[in-house]
Amino acid sequence: MIETILPAGVSCGEAREDLLDADLFPAEAAMVARALDRRRREFTTGRACARTALSGLGLPGVPILADSRGAPQWPTGVVGSITHCTGYRGAAVARTTEIRAVGVDAEPNEPLPGDVLDAICTADERARLPGLAAERPGICWDRLLFSAKESAFKAWYPITHRRLGLVCADVTIGAADGKFRARLRPAASALRNPLASLTGRWQVCDALILTAIAEPVADR
Repeated sequence: MIETILPAGVSCGEAREDLLDADLFPAEAAMVARALDRRRREFTTGRACARTALSGLGLPGVPILADSRGAPQWPTGVVGSITHCTGYRGAAVARTTEIRAVGVDAEPNEPLPGDVLDAICTADERARLPGLAAERPGICWDRLLFSAKESAFKAWYPITHRRLGLVCADVTIGAADGKFRARLRPAASALRNPLASLTGRWQVCDALILTAIAEPVADR
């Protein structure tokens, strides 16, 4: 599914249900030793998807730990992203010689709670939502906006090692072409970030919203 919105050179692993027989490395298991069962299952399946994705690059399975903010720590020379929601787990990875940053996100095609929308969108983004809904009914555009921002920030964080608030980027979504662009607002673009914007793709299928960004290496 998600591979259809990612370019060549990005390898993916996906699962629509938890892989109960998947194994964790001891260091990974320690990360979720005290977690609730649901969290352990999604973590384990996400790591299994990540190892499938790594194998697509011809790389061996390795422990994928997390930094202090929970971002996956990939092997040297690899960038990637992991996502999970009800009914979907996925991971995407690429070599740093080809792709500079990867961000993927999956969400149910359901409306966001009203208080969440207020917290994550700018006035300009909110103003664009009715037009998108009129052009493509049946898609929860507020949730797609949220997902696009999640993908953008997952791609941005490894480059800068700094988190952004969800209103630090203005996202415009193309209803017809399946693309979106996240433009960093001035305060965010000044934070050691050479990127003023990130471009990604989206799709809606099987009651899921999927968004993905794969920022190519500049000299390619």
